[in-house]
Amino acid sequence: MFLNIRDMEVRPIIFDLTYAPGEIEFLEAGLRQRTDLKVEGRAEWLELVEEIHLKGSFSVEMESDCERCLELAVMPVQRGFDLYYRAANSPAGGGEVALKEGEVEMGFFEGQGLELLEVLREQVLLALPMQRVCEPACHGLCPSCGINRNREQCSCVSELVDERWAALKGFAVPAPSALEK
Repeated sequence: MFLNIRDMEVRPIIFDLTYAPGEIEFLEAGLRQRTDLKVEGRAEWLELVEEIHLKGSFSVEMESDCERCLELAVMPVQRGFDLYYRAANSPAGGGEVALKEGEVEMGFFEGQGLELLEVLREQVLLALPMQRVCEPACHGLCPSCGINRNREQCSCVSELVDERWAALKGFAVPAPSALEK
């Protein structure tokens, strides 16, 4: 859905939409939309400050491979958003532009409005956990034999070796001499 400034100048746009899996592309490796993404909210043009105010909430269930055991990790996401967007005025020279205080939290758009799908994609990605795991207590895969340690125990012995000291491992410690006693 395209949120056009001309439409918002007349009246705010109220939306209550459902996006089926596959309608929004999540390009991150292994990230998939499991359920419909339901979004409701309101978009309005704030003429005095020339900004789009976008407020609403969404819910969706996402899935990916667990980062520890490679099993399916399901992540329900339900979140609200309250966003402001300002037109991106491209500088004539194409150089760097200093942001004013408060603009760091501001989004920018080009053209005559804002694409809601892009906003939703960004908000879903921001709402997902940094580490995607099937459960918080996931034991992962054994680094030696590769067995999923959530399903069965292996008999591998893992040795914690600090690689920084590995070069000293071959040195023999001399016996204390009589002078040191």
